Amino acid sequence: MTDRSIIMKKNKVFLLAYDQGFEHGPTDFNEKNVDPEFVLNIARKSNVYTGIIFHEGIAESYYDPKVEKTPLIIKLNGKTSFHKDEEPYSPQLCTIKEAIRLGAKAVGYTIYIGSEHEATMMKEFSQIEDEAHAAGLVVILWAYPRGKNVAGRENTRETLSYAARLGLELGADFVKLPYTGDKDSFRWVVESAGKTGVLVQGGAKKTEEEFLQEIRECISIGVAGFAVGRNIWQSDDPVELSKKVAAILYG
Repeated sequence: MTDRSIIMKKNKVFLLAYDQGFEHGPTDFNEKNVDPEFVLNIARKSNVYTGIIFHEGIAESYYDPKVEKTPLIIKLNGKTSFHKDEEPYSPQLCTIKEAIRLGAKAVGYTIYIGSEHEATMMKEFSQIEDEAHAAGLVVILWAYPRGKNVAGRENTRETLSYAARLGLELGADFVKLPYTGDKDSFRWVVESAGKTGVLVQGGAKKTEEEFLQEIRECISIGVAGFAVGRNIWQSDDPVELSKKVAAILYG
């Protein structure tokens, strides 16, 4: 079994996500956080993250595994926002071999649960999971419900618990999911994942109070951790907010 502690601290995961530029374009960025170096500096100065998520190109240009202390997580697949398909597909774009060359300790891959193309993504993920685990990499599944088969039910207890269960069934070390917004319903999502740890995505920008309250709620029901992007690097003081989250997360 892969050593999951590679991206854990005090048995929790806290990831700084910066893969949004691929999926959304630069719409989430301002003149500061458009620079990947700005985000790397958040990780360096706060010293609380157990991993930082980049796509291949940013990792190649900005991440030096001989220098950086925060473990690298490479997102292996992606798609642009120009295609407004009801049935999304996100193809593999980076190999395990390349992720290892870049110094990655873990890899991530999105499956759009409910999409007409989910079988293709499941097949890709299964092969990735086998290869990554054989190389000692931690594997994270982004399990995002999308498509007409789950339309209007994307963030429900039933749909997200199914997505969490697929993370377990497919052999992921962690499964990254949106929060239902209610800890009682999300408790079943966490239980459905079994020994696969549930990571809650940060999602769209919230007020600091809302964001920290969500962290507290999720910790109280046993989530493994969080993968946060915009709610950190769009904040007025990303380093201080990172430390506030870490204080809740690590106790």
